[in-house]
Amino acid sequence: MNRILLNQDFYPLSKFRANATGMIRRVKKTRRPIVVTQHGKSAAVLLGVDEYENLIEHLELVNDIGTARKQLAAGKGMSHESALKTVIRYPKKRSKS
Repeated sequence: MNRILLNQDFYPLSKFRANATGMIRRVKKTRRPIVVTQHGKSAAVLLGVDEYENLIEHLELVNDIGTARKQLAAGKGMSHESALKTVIRYPKKRSKS
């Protein structure tokens, strides 16, 4: 996702309502979110689906890393050698084509 440009990506709700299709097109083309304002304050963000999915994936990864750190700190970790043996012992199942 590209960063919001403060001088280009903020639109009042009235302008968004009048040109919603164009705004969606702009978000898809630029890959930048649009901030919709109401009464001069940020009210909502319009974000492309791909950018939203990427954002969620990154958030899940950060959460997973946090969980792993807590587990390691609590002594619930596994050595690299043990993990490798576990992975080798259970080979990937082949899908039926």
